[in-house]
Amino acid sequence: MGFELRDIHKHFGPVRANNGVSLSVESGELHGLLGENGAGKSTLMKVLSGFHPKTSGEIIVDGKPVELGSPADALTHGIGMLHQDPLVFLPFTVLDNFLIGSPGSERVDRNSAADELATLAERFEFSLDPDKPTRRLTVGERQQLEILRLLWLGARVLILDEPTTGISAPQRLKLFATIRDLAAEGMSVVFVSHKLEEVEELCERVTVIRSGAVVGKRELPCPTSELVELMFGGEVEIGERPVVSLGEPRLEVSDLTVQDRLVTVKGFNLEVAEGEVIGFAGLSGSGQRIVLDALSGLNPPQSGSITVHGKDLSKSRYRKFLDSGVQFLPAGRLEEGLVQGLTLTEHFVLAERSDDFLIDWDAAREVATEGIAEFSVKGTPESTAESLSGGNMQRLLLAMLQDNLEVLLMEHPTRGLDIESAAWVWEKLLERRNDGTAIVFASADLDELLEYSDRILVFFSGEVLAEVDARVSNVEELGFLIGGKVAS
Repeated sequence: MGFELRDIHKHFGPVRANNGVSLSVESGELHGLLGENGAGKSTLMKVLSGFHPKTSGEIIVDGKPVELGSPADALTHGIGMLHQDPLVFLPFTVLDNFLIGSPGSERVDRNSAADELATLAERFEFSLDPDKPTRRLTVGERQQLEILRLLWLGARVLILDEPTTGISAPQRLKLFATIRDLAAEGMSVVFVSHKLEEVEELCERVTVIRSGAVVGKRELPCPTSELVELMFGGEVEIGERPVVSLGEPRLEVSDLTVQDRLVTVKGFNLEVAEGEVIGFAGLSGSGQRIVLDALSGLNPPQSGSITVHGKDLSKSRYRKFLDSGVQFLPAGRLEEGLVQGLTLTEHFVLAERSDDFLIDWDAAREVATEGIAEFSVKGTPESTAESLSGGNMQRLLLAMLQDNLEVLLMEHPTRGLDIESAAWVWEKLLERRNDGTAIVFASADLDELLEYSDRILVFFSGEVLAEVDARVSNVEELGFLIGGKVAS
């Protein structure tokens, strides 16, 4: 089943997210939709999948115009979307999530549905326990569950929005194999990404969007330089990281035990020097996040010690860590780092952490204006946090960091960012490093870990399986380690 978008416009008030976009995809085609963060890719696909009503234009499916008022409408016409963060209900089981949206009577035949799930899973060699709580699945397994659910509901056009974010290298290979199988069976697949190498590896044709409009279409393969120029309007320069001499210890962790409901990390030890960058690698849920929570005061450890620049913070709360120069940038920018409904000015006021009873709003707007300009945030002092793209949310969070940090902790610092935005983020982070800040970050991007870390700690099932020198390691070695194996 093919489809066509004709002159699609999507406006959010004065913001023109899509401005006259036309796109066609044939039955059985693997089509790449490429563009930097905020270019309008996800908005366009949410229009096609019924999440956003179009402002104007036409959607043609199998040669007939259709009106899509909801995701259910889109599925009725065979269009399903796999979002960057799969839309699953974490407290529910795998089978419960599979049943969501299923047609039929009020009574659900769970046995029949379980058989359907097993049949589909076997077809693609997925291993999904129908009784397993969904919160215990990895991001890759949640993607697999959502793909099977969409297929069961009749999807013949599959949209994948940044699907490789947060999954391991083996899960990525499995996902790509599944996508190719679906296209071979006649399904139309739209692969939305900012990662050039993935689009080049997987797709047959590509459409490039910049600033809400189509700036070019190419048959693949084609020179990478052409795609880069279409995405950014020119070449992207990524500077080399300078060598920085390490100083005295900034962070010392001894025999730490910390846990949450799903994983426990015991006997964790780490020393990070002034100007050193430490990377945490591992599948989601292997223990990286709960260690970061403990090191920032969000989750007090059961035992062990945490010392920051000679100060014992082992039993301290988050506010004491902040006062001691420790800050944490979580992966959930809007969910954990920012506050929906608050303006950028109000965020800068919160970041100042002033004890004054009254707020000087004129001064606050001036501070916000300066921060927005310095960090090139595409927004105004009156913009709300949720109106920003993912890349601009990250720029805002960086703009709000306090001066003279002792330790900067981060989870997936460039998740979902295009190569230009990711390079800019690391440029700012390495400025902190050069000033002596110790940096500890967790990432699912193995190339990022190898490029920016001095040392990498590989987590597996709550243990540090290995510590490797990032300057002599490689993607293959890390890929084996995060799967719990040592490369031979």
